[in-house]
Amino acid sequence: MKRKAKRKTDTKLAAVLLFPSIFLILLLVAYPMLSNIQISFFEQSINPNLDPTFIGFENYKQILTDEVFLKSLGITFLYTLLTVVGSTVVGLAVAIFFNRPFKFRKISRSLIIASYVAPSISLVFAWKYMFNNNYGIVNYLTVDVLHLFDQAPLWFDRPASSFVLVVIFAIWRYFPYAFISFLAILQTIDNTLYEAAEIDGASAWEKFKVVTLPAIMPVLVIVVTLRAIWMFYMFEDVYLLTNQVNTLGIYLYETAFAFNDLGKAASISVILFIILFAVILLMRKRVNADGNG
Repeated sequence: MKRKAKRKTDTKLAAVLLFPSIFLILLLVAYPMLSNIQISFFEQSINPNLDPTFIGFENYKQILTDEVFLKSLGITFLYTLLTVVGSTVVGLAVAIFFNRPFKFRKISRSLIIASYVAPSISLVFAWKYMFNNNYGIVNYLTVDVLHLFDQAPLWFDRPASSFVLVVIFAIWRYFPYAFISFLAILQTIDNTLYEAAEIDGASAWEKFKVVTLPAIMPVLVIVVTLRAIWMFYMFEDVYLLTNQVNTLGIYLYETAFAFNDLGKAASISVILFIILFAVILLMRKRVNADGNG
């Protein structure tokens, strides 16, 4: 009887302690999500004084047959793939390099993560200043010093060069996250494993494949999953850098605020959620398979 009474008391205490968190989750996550799904079935203006009109799945039909949306989806997938792979590879390479003692290692680590902790707006304007066609350092070097171009290119005014620069900016901006994650797990690997592999005559690549990669695989999957989610939804960096790269974040923003179509914008976000949810499920299966293996 005492055990049952204690269990009931513990259950009540747990419910009381969890209630604020559950309430906040319902208020800040569940309610906006359900409201967004509801709005996606209406033709609704951003003006609250205009009454919405129920149109069923018409918003979804228009979006899935819209060439601009499909093009934005392709650009977003390519942007996400390049930035996730690039930032992960660069972060892993830098983490492996820093996983050894040398002078000024702590200062170097602080400098590396500077781009990740600095405000996006300051970094964006620094890049736009560097690539300015009148006084930017990049055009000075490529035109006046190296004579690679006859005249200064308009880097952020052309779709191809804008996309390349946006990808490079994202890799440089976000590789410190992968660097920190990989460095933390690399420091937990026993050095005797590398010594044993070296005694067996393993090359640097073989030691990485046999010792390092299996150890960092869980972290690698998490880093790739989280970075893919964040980059798939990326808006502010692309929007501030250029108007030539129409990712889904830009497309969603213009649909809601430029074209004043809140219902269609809501349906776009629902489609994005479904895509990301499917990706997360696939990544979870991969993590579980690696863990069981």
